[in-house]
Amino acid sequence: MKKRLLLVVVTGALVGSAISQGLSGSNADAAQAHKESPFACNRLALSPAVRKRHFEELGPALRIRIQTVKEMADGYVFEFPSDKDTFQIMAEWVGGERVCCPFLDLTVQVEPEGGPLRLTLGGRHGTKQFIAVDGAAWVRSGVSKH
Repeated sequence: MKKRLLLVVVTGALVGSAISQGLSGSNADAAQAHKESPFACNRLALSPAVRKRHFEELGPALRIRIQTVKEMADGYVFEFPSDKDTFQIMAEWVGGERVCCPFLDLTVQVEPEGGPLRLTLGGRHGTKQFIAVDGAAWVRSGVSKH
């Protein structure tokens, strides 16, 4: 009899805990959904060594590889050659960019059969304008190659 009672008590406690976590979780989810980082690049989010590599090596190395730029409603699509070196540079750059610019929606697309490598930068309202200003050299570099 004691075993059954203990099971009921433990089960009741687990259900109560799950209900209270579910309620607080939905409140936390709602609060998280409304939290938006500012349109600002937080360079200090990267360590000095990573920051130097990100902005002085990786970014310029990617920018010179841009083949085309396509303007989208909420951002830009940059097309690159699909070689291994470009992909590795892009992967490392995206890893740093998501830390210093968490508001960006970053998408890497690899086309089949040796097709192009694409990087989409976009996001919520205002992101495209931020990219046009902060990434002006990127946008211009692909446009001039059309």
